[in-house]
Amino acid sequence: MHSPEEDGRAAAAPTLEAFPVRTVEKVRYADTDRQGHVNNAVFASFLETGRVELLCHPRGPLHDDGAGFVIARLVVDFRAELVWPGAVDIGTRVVRVGTSSVTLEQGLFQDGRCAATARTVIVHVDDVTKKSKPLREASVARLSALVASPSPGA
Repeated sequence: MHSPEEDGRAAAAPTLEAFPVRTVEKVRYADTDRQGHVNNAVFASFLETGRVELLCHPRGPLHDDGAGFVIARLVVDFRAELVWPGAVDIGTRVVRVGTSSVTLEQGLFQDGRCAATARTVIVHVDDVTKKSKPLREASVARLSALVASPSPGA
């Protein structure tokens, strides 16, 4: 078991400006639990929106035809509540680009406050064989251009 200091939760929260790729989602009333907070599972959906914006956008998907991305690892640190009504700003940055994988860091923000941070390892997978498939050179170049130096709190 790791202490909070070892796994980064005790570190200072990042700001939205630390993430070069950003998008916004509207919080729906249906996203909330009985206490009026956004359900933890919805945090994962917001994070997905940020990843898809980067990896699968119709104007420039990073996956090959006949391939897609799957999550190999997802770690979320919950820092604060999200509430309705409102919006969530989603920030995404690339930490590492591998042969067939990419590691992303993300942050969820509401009214300027960091509500969650996440680290995700995504693998490029062939749709037929279900095996990892190397990223094409153009995808590696686009992702590598977004590699950020690690910052505290994310």
